[in-house]
Amino acid sequence: MATFLTRRFLASILVLLAASFIVYQLAANSGDPLEDLRASSARNKEEQMEARIRNMQLDVPSPLRYFLWLGGVLKGFIGQFDLGVDRKGQAVTTQLGAAMGSTLQLVTTALLIAIVIGVAIGITTALRQYSAYDYGVTFISFLFFSLPIFWLAVMLKQYLAIGFNDFLESPVIPPEAIIGIAVVSGFVWTIILGGEVKRRLITFAVAGAATAAALTFLSVTNWFSTPTLGPVVIAVLGAGIALLVTTLSTGLSNRRSLYTSFAVVVFLVAAYFPLQYAFAYATLPIILGLSAAVVVVGVVIGWLFAGPDRWLSARTGGITALLVGGLVLLDRFMQSWSIYANSSAIGGRPIGTIGSQTPDLGGSFWVTGIDTFTHLLLPTAALLLSSLAGYTRYSRASLLDVMNQDYIRTARAKGLSERTVVMRHAFRNALIPITTIIAFDFGAVIGGAIVTERVFGWSGMGAMFINALPLVDVNPIMGVFLVTGISAIVFNLVADLVYSALDPRIRVTA
Repeated sequence: MATFLTRRFLASILVLLAASFIVYQLAANSGDPLEDLRASSARNKEEQMEARIRNMQLDVPSPLRYFLWLGGVLKGFIGQFDLGVDRKGQAVTTQLGAAMGSTLQLVTTALLIAIVIGVAIGITTALRQYSAYDYGVTFISFLFFSLPIFWLAVMLKQYLAIGFNDFLESPVIPPEAIIGIAVVSGFVWTIILGGEVKRRLITFAVAGAATAAALTFLSVTNWFSTPTLGPVVIAVLGAGIALLVTTLSTGLSNRRSLYTSFAVVVFLVAAYFPLQYAFAYATLPIILGLSAAVVVVGVVIGWLFAGPDRWLSARTGGITALLVGGLVLLDRFMQSWSIYANSSAIGGRPIGTIGSQTPDLGGSFWVTGIDTFTHLLLPTAALLLSSLAGYTRYSRASLLDVMNQDYIRTARAKGLSERTVVMRHAFRNALIPITTIIAFDFGAVIGGAIVTERVFGWSGMGAMFINALPLVDVNPIMGVFLVTGISAIVFNLVADLVYSALDPRIRVTA
């Protein structure tokens, strides 16, 4: 494995070097970087031209200039990494560091959510092949896949952000809207759950009534202005999470795991009010430490419940603790929503449409966290919707292929439950081709973020690339290319490691 990875890494480096040389030559010869100064009537035009020539090393032929740039990159091995300066004389390394953090925050969030939701939807559609749910998901997936991302981003800005901000000025849901949403909810849940005609009618009635009751309650209580969950709602949602996690992890027949999950929910609900005091001093390290402590408590509870396999209960307890702890954290963010929305910098319009943060906002950890979320919402949704179709269709096709294999029929013939067959045997092997798609998509999403960042005014690598391209400013262009290329190499190597972890049959040799 080590030999194989070494060979792959060296081959990837050679490809990256060749590609970087080609990109550098294309960028350097795509126009005249002095064009604006040649047309200038400024008295110090000659001095400005000399300064730019000196900064951009334009007196050196572009092939040789590439090797000067490459020398700065290779200095990174001795701690002196240098990507040169832009046409204004500012260090590209500093600009790239800020832009890379902004873009990776956006891309990582969108990619992780797209993977989780896309794979989950794909698996469920494969298990219900040719059902109304399967056809509905297929239609919606390809609909979003076919829409241009710039158009999708503009529509999200117009209807999700501006429309919701207008709604918050008077957050009352009219009765006709409640009825319409309830009917749509009833149809959606009928398609998702399926079943005989009688079951579908019951599902439609229950889902529609529950949706109408929930929307009426939210409207009457002015929940959208002062949102919160509270310990009661967290307990109800936590019970649902406990059942879902136990079902997927061990099955409800494993009573020890089920008791573990509910014990974790009880513990976190009991710790709700004590945690509020800790949240008053919240910083990112404190929140990360509390999250780790909650997971450890869940694992310990599962270990103490023991059972035939302690680790099954411990794993179930840890996952449940992480998810229910997330609800408690979400509730604390929601408590600061009114403070954020009514601040002078926001002016009652909290969903951001431009940039990655609100200038001069200030405030507590919770207020700045909400600000980050509201600015991430729209660009993340745009990237998510455009990526969702691929993960949904690939995971569906992969699971269908695995479910027709001989070892799946053998597992069923041995009397294993359907949950065990799907989760332990089929799902794990179905992830192998999806891993390949994820590795390739990471670089593609960064490329797609260029358009998304442009629409939402996000100051990331996309903006850095777009701004440098028409100015023939080669060093910033190459900085973005370098990050994208290295990301592709790293994620492809990670994919090779994941292959062997997912399927022990895979043995990579030299």
